[in-house]
This record gives sequence, structure tokens and C-alpha cells, in this order.
Amino acid sequence: MNHSDTAVTIHPYFKVSDENLQAFKRLAEDLIEVTRGEMGCLFYSFSYADGEAYCREGYKDAASLVSHFDNVKDLLEKLNSISELVRLEVHGPHDEIVKLVEWPSIKQLNPKYYLVEAGFRN
Repeated sequence: MNHSDTAVTIHPYFKVSDENLQAFKRLAEDLIEVTRGEMGCLFYSFSYADGEAYCREGYKDAASLVSHFDNVKDLLEKLNSISELVRLEVHGPHDEIVKLVEWPSIKQLNPKYYLVEAGFRN
């Protein structure tokens, strides 16, 4: 693993009812537009399948993820009012994950942490 790679990815999965799907998608578009301006965001998108929505997100480092949460807090509250977060994964190198483990805004979501140990990033 290239230890200079500090990238952190977050993988939230949401259960969305059919009656809330269009409202969820509108909020997802708002989230995309707000996130587009974040300097530390590497990628950000939403996918949908079988009543579930997934947000694919990557950040330069743990600090960029924290900044993102602060930036979209109000939109996430609206999203959570019409969906259910069923799973949350956070992936990254050890030195970045330890910065997030005790961070209250993410700790309350009870994520599962994955330590990146091997690989590369171009």
C-alpha cells in the first residue's frame, strides 16, 4: 500500500420506500451540487436498486470527510427523514480511520470500519 495515500471512502446504504423515492432522488441531486464544490471530495454519486439507495463517496483524507459532513448536515437530516440508513462502511488507511473513530457525528451512526492494507491509487 502506498502509505502516502490518505484517501477515505464512505459507503452509506439507505432503505427508501417507493413513495419517498422521488423526494430522495431530488435531495440526492441537491447533495451532489453542494458536494461538487468541496475541495477534498474525490468522487460522489448515488446508485439505486431494489428499494435501496447507495452513496459512493471518496475524500482526500479524514479531515475532508469531516468537512463534508459539516457542509451537508441539513440536507442529510432531510434525507434521513424520508429514508433509513441500514448500513454504513468507512474505508481508509489506519492513520486516517483513527481520526474518525471517536468523531461524534460519525460515531452516532455506528459505522463499520475497514482498514485499507494493500492496493494502489493512480
